[in-house]
Amino acid sequence: MLHNIFLLFVGLLSLEHVSFAEVPSSQIVNITETREYAERMQNFTRTTFEHLEKVRNRSIRVARSCKDLRDRYDEREDGVYYLTTGNGMLYQTYCDMTTAGGGWTLVASVHENSVYGRCTVGDRWSSQQGNNADLPDGDGNWSNRNTFGTVESATADDFKNPGYYDITAEDMSVWHIPNNFPLEFWNMEAAAVLRYHTENRFLRLYGGNLFQLFKQYPVRYNVGSYGHRGPAIPIVYDHGDKESTRMLYGPSSRNEFEPGFITFRAINNERATMAICSGVKPTVGYNTEHYCIGGGGYFHPDQCGDFPSFDYDRLGREQGWSASREMTEAAVLLFYR
Repeated sequence: MLHNIFLLFVGLLSLEHVSFAEVPSSQIVNITETREYAERMQNFTRTTFEHLEKVRNRSIRVARSCKDLRDRYDEREDGVYYLTTGNGMLYQTYCDMTTAGGGWTLVASVHENSVYGRCTVGDRWSSQQGNNADLPDGDGNWSNRNTFGTVESATADDFKNPGYYDITAEDMSVWHIPNNFPLEFWNMEAAAVLRYHTENRFLRLYGGNLFQLFKQYPVRYNVGSYGHRGPAIPIVYDHGDKESTRMLYGPSSRNEFEPGFITFRAINNERATMAICSGVKPTVGYNTEHYCIGGGGYFHPDQCGDFPSFDYDRLGREQGWSASREMTEAAVLLFYR
């Protein structure tokens, strides 16, 4: 029974993957029809005590990052591991041990629980306190030590673990995974809307993590004028390319950015600030609320939220500023290495 329910769930998720913007049908994959899915589903339903013991015994490893686990203990399997902070706190997270040599630590996910909400409960990466110019930082989670969520629900809710501020890293990896997709299947290529990583060690210039980077580039309303963005870093694609990235956003947005980058701290025409522009670099126009995520505490009244204005022309219209359904209904997973 559980097996059938899970098949139905993933099948429905695949059928939901129709674009609101103009994403080519060749990008839409019914994951339940792949051989890899069938094999993994079989293994998933035959979990043994030996496997559970193996996973549980990972807690005896002492490592501060997934890279440490790879380098010190030769761990090579994707999945959930235990890490220890510099203060001795033990926590669980997901390690990607295969992409570009592996060693990637999941430190956060940005999940939009309702594109129709406007800085309401659940908008932890912008503001849960309403759209308020008197609270320019919003919840401030881009540059504080708050943690929330669990690794297993990182595609169903916002997630932030101690690694976000504790790990000193050099590069980032970003996965866009459909909402509510089970952790056991995250690393299937067919599951990803978009996946990429950096390889120029840019984080060394900004304190080694996003916590420090956003201290230098605050995600705060009215912190600067439009166009005063932070660093834009070239990316290497693991799933997707420049053209498919461009098509994931609305037709009007495509005139304002260059794909092939990850950009930090973008400011729009109304002086609202967004934290990350995933896969793109704003170049003209600066209506970044339609293609950048996260933010401070105040936006234009028609915006505000973790995905501030991805639904500007309302979901279902194949025109204007609205991002694709693939992008809007996917969590953004952030990794360090």
